Amino acid sequence: MAGSNSDTKDISAAVLKSLKQMLREENNVYMVSILNKLKSTKYVQPGEVPGIDLYMDQVTKFMDERLETMKRRGDDKLLTKTMINNYTKNDLLPSPKKKKYTKDHMYTLLFIYYLKNVMPMDDTRSILKPLTDMFFGDNGSIDMEDIYKEIFDIEYEQSYSITRDVVRKYFKSKESFDEVKDKKEKDFLQAFTFIAMLCFDVYMKKMMIEKIIDDSFSITSEKKSKTEEEGKAKKSDSSSKKEKD
Repeated sequence: MAGSNSDTKDISAAVLKSLKQMLREENNVYMVSILNKLKSTKYVQPGEVPGIDLYMDQVTKFMDERLETMKRRGDDKLLTKTMINNYTKNDLLPSPKKKKYTKDHMYTLLFIYYLKNVMPMDDTRSILKPLTDMFFGDNGSIDMEDIYKEIFDIEYEQSYSITRDVVRKYFKSKESFDEVKDKKEKDFLQAFTFIAMLCFDVYMKKMMIEKIIDDSFSITSEKKSKTEEEGKAKKSDSSSKKEKD
């Protein structure tokens, strides 16, 4: 398992405080506001998910309350009944038990929420379907809550090295277009550069994600689909023979 959550939080808080102090000394109020936004973002922590089964209304209410700070705009919909039904229909989320959703359903929904923001639904399904097949419910040697906790701890620790990298990119962008004299033009170009640097970073990581999925996960999905098609074909042949007899 990853290092203790409290130790990680102490180190991360110290790093953030140091970064903000450095930015204040440079009079970079805007970047400080970005760091404050990142700090105020609340994630659903391991152990916060209810230990009892929930109806759909309770699920959407829980997600909306816990992920409130993730909204870009106040009226953004994080999770709706239609979304949940579509996830089930599209094989991203196992079906509820008697219209109730278990703790494993909740953790799967959280994975869907985080992943769908950076990859297409097909890719999200490619990596989540094997996960739920192996570990949902009583399957596997480890449960969904433990998987979420392990990943949450690692990502929490990584978030601050990512923050440091964002600050580094910000300062690099402020060095660009130094020859431009018009302040409005220069501010725009430097902001554009900052966004382009962040986008390039995301693009490179997206390419890596797609490569890993295509090499490791799509093969599994294709094999399973082929097996299912062969099974259906055998059943169809068997039914046809019975009808002839």
